[in-house]
Amino acid sequence: MNRLRLLSFNIQAGIESRCYRDYVANSWKHLIPHRGRQRNLASIGALLRGFDMVALQEVDAGSLRSAFIDQSQYLAHQAGYPYWLSQVNRALGHFARHSNGLLSRIRPGAVTEHRLPGLPGRGAMVVEFPTSAGEPFAVCVLHLALGRRAQRRQLDYLVEVARHYRMIVLMGDFNCGCGSRMLRAAIAAAGLRGLDCELKTFPSWRPERNLDHILVSPELRIRGAQVLDYALSDHLPISMEVELPQGLSLIEADARGVVSA
Repeated sequence: MNRLRLLSFNIQAGIESRCYRDYVANSWKHLIPHRGRQRNLASIGALLRGFDMVALQEVDAGSLRSAFIDQSQYLAHQAGYPYWLSQVNRALGHFARHSNGLLSRIRPGAVTEHRLPGLPGRGAMVVEFPTSAGEPFAVCVLHLALGRRAQRRQLDYLVEVARHYRMIVLMGDFNCGCGSRMLRAAIAAAGLRGLDCELKTFPSWRPERNLDHILVSPELRIRGAQVLDYALSDHLPISMEVELPQGLSLIEADARGVVSA
């Protein structure tokens, strides 16, 4: 496989939001299960079927509020992905298990979980995929903090992670957009591409800010990127198609199964 269709989506634990008032009106949904969550997750699962890899943020890894359903696993089954991974970043007993997730149609290799600097609860998951060249293609799923000081430290950390790979994709909710000097400095330091100020993802009902990004190393060719108009969360999903260097491809194993980090 030489081309990849990528998607990044902050799903807000499966909670649909249509306006700012919903943050208050739906606050109870962050604590206890409700039928609407599963209906919304089914709609999200239908959206995810057209991609090769999907990065998820604000996923619940199985707690009271999600009816003890690991949402990454559930969406993988709904959308027909044979492989799924989950990184729990904040576990609040039986009440909530905040996580990042990755769904893939290609069997992953090594998986590394990173606890990002700052207060506990923010993480990045780096998944390596073997290639025909013998070097890995890496995908980093991340969700950054809201505060500028923590963001600066986390971006510096991710720059060092990116420098370990010739081919890497960083996907997730950066909680900062084109106006962030820190983000632009980090992108320049890591030599990444893909920042597009027109790809606005937040809030989903009236997108004004580009908080979600897919950034790639220069060796990867960007074939196109867009925001999808599916308001199933408070963020809109962002997609990108990338092409690996000529003559290089991902190694697709014949075996099929579920992988959980």
